[in-house]
Amino acid sequence: MGEAERGEQAPRFWVSYWCANQHETRPSFAQEAGMVTPEIWDCPRCGLPAGREKDNPPNAPRNEPYKTHLAYVKERRSDADGAALLEEALASLRARRGG
Repeated sequence: MGEAERGEQAPRFWVSYWCANQHETRPSFAQEAGMVTPEIWDCPRCGLPAGREKDNPPNAPRNEPYKTHLAYVKERRSDADGAALLEEALASLRARRGG
């Protein structure tokens, strides 16, 4: 599909963004947008955030390690609380089974 089928393209301008790995990304924006461009752009090569300052790119976001459900429960409850809950659940189970 060529330009004849799509119509004329709007006038464009390009902005350079650099990530911490010094990858340059140059997305284009329509001039009709009023030269308003985002401060940060995701680098398509490595996925890090990229900014307009080559010598001062944005820092990579801090990724929290994956936590299991059990890890979150252990943050909220002490071992004594866990033992008490387990004993309560076992007592309830024994009562339902009749033993």
